[in-house]
Amino acid sequence: MARGATRVKMVSVLLAAALMVGGFGVAELLTPRKMMADELPVMDLASKVPASFGVWRVDPSVVPVLPDPTVTEQLESLYSQTLNRTYIRPDGARVMLSIAYGKNQNSASTAAHRPEFCYSAQGFMVNRSEVEQIKVQDHELKVVRLMATAGQRREPITYWVTLGHSASIPGFSRKLAQMKYGLQGWIMDGMLMRISSLTPGLDAADREAAKSLHERFINDLALAMPEADRSRFFGSIKED
Repeated sequence: MARGATRVKMVSVLLAAALMVGGFGVAELLTPRKMMADELPVMDLASKVPASFGVWRVDPSVVPVLPDPTVTEQLESLYSQTLNRTYIRPDGARVMLSIAYGKNQNSASTAAHRPEFCYSAQGFMVNRSEVEQIKVQDHELKVVRLMATAGQRREPITYWVTLGHSASIPGFSRKLAQMKYGLQGWIMDGMLMRISSLTPGLDAADREAAKSLHERFINDLALAMPEADRSRFFGSIKED
């Protein structure tokens, strides 16, 4: 009896060890290793995003909201490049553009740069979160709308994220896309695209005017970009 029990115990231990080794092997096989960024043209935000296009020109007198030094250090570990510019058109309307690009977007850690967190860290109150779709060239782009306030500063925000050539918003659909590409062996690159402006008030008319301004800027910028680059900023495949 004792020998039989010992033999059964040994078999159980061996089976458990085999399962652990097998599980490790499967995990290794499913771990993505191919960098999509290595298969695409090199991303250089400063050269890809024009300093002037259509009626818009860079205005160096206004700087978009930037993270504090602690958050900035974290962003530098998550993203390969960032770009922050303010554009102005002849009638004086200004739009602030902030882009964060990362070669590895297969994890949720890149959420650190989302405006909900970035602005809150700077003392802003962020509310009025809405999800909308806007027309950009030949497809619909899903975006998040926010309103950030700090004292007398009122800043409507429009933002979205990309994963390779697809555009989405943070959440379940993006996680599914990350998993899909990961199972195919790909480590995807991507961006967080943020558009914002300043508005005198918080009523419906002010918010609608800001939305129209943002949509005009987004479409003007998309039109100014070469078609080969456009989808990496605005998506061509929508992740539902």
